[in-house]
Amino acid sequence: MSTSEDPPDAQRFAELWERYAARIQAYALRHVDRDSAQEVVAETFLVAWRRLALVPGEPLPWLLVVTRNTIANQHRSRRRARVLADEVARLQVVTASAQGVDSVVAERDAMLRALAELSPSDREALLLVAWAQGRADEAGRRDVHCRAVTLTRRLRARSR
Repeated sequence: MSTSEDPPDAQRFAELWERYAARIQAYALRHVDRDSAQEVVAETFLVAWRRLALVPGEPLPWLLVVTRNTIANQHRSRRRARVLADEVARLQVVTASAQGVDSVVAERDAMLRALAELSPSDREALLLVAWAQGRADEAGRRDVHCRAVTLTRRLRARSR
């Protein structure tokens, strides 16, 4: 297939390709899918071209080692990509929840400031009702020993 005008390296590489590409592809297909096998073959012969002077006289074992290393590199790259994708997804969840936390913190800060502005008795009345889950009758009876009506009036007066 080569002509006498081809440089010796190009001729040697073409011979490597013609003689071993199918065997390298068959090896790759036993380890990866068809599309990946084509990439493995291309990468193997790229390494062979770049290191043509290092390719031994019996090149098949050398080419198979390069192929095996290329497949291992692909597996590592894919594993790293999965780990990276998982980490990005985790960070997106953390970021989204952190944004929610920011709003909760801002609301809590505003609530604490508003509570600090109340008189001690109004603050106590409001907190007791909140702790009693909105039931003024229970908060008044248990905690401040006053009637629910009194407690409710305090809360309504303060809300105004």
